[in-house]
Amino acid sequence: METLLIGLLGFSILLFFLSFFQKDRYAAIEKEVEELSMTVLQENYQLKKRLKVLEEELMMDGEVFRKGNPSLKKPIHEVVRNQVIALHQQGTPLDQIAKQSALTKSEVAHIISAL
Repeated sequence: METLLIGLLGFSILLFFLSFFQKDRYAAIEKEVEELSMTVLQENYQLKKRLKVLEEELMMDGEVFRKGNPSLKKPIHEVVRNQVIALHQQGTPLDQIAKQSALTKSEVAHIISAL
């Protein structure tokens, strides 16, 4: 019985020391995941930079387009038009109507004059 216990104890010590020399199976996977996450972060950063540049270009192009063609306007939605008319009928001043409807004073005046 004693020899069995001594043998098992010796075997356990041997396995304990062997565990220090064994390669970590997850180290390679961990390194690969870390590299992949860094790659994704870099690509995300580059995409955000490109998107910002494109937005700036669109804003500049939009300003040039508006300056070049002032006659082109967005059509006013019917719901907004009805809201302007209702506010005018309630006696709301043009400034207040323009603020509430997010239109210019001239657009509000144009809607009211079309009544």
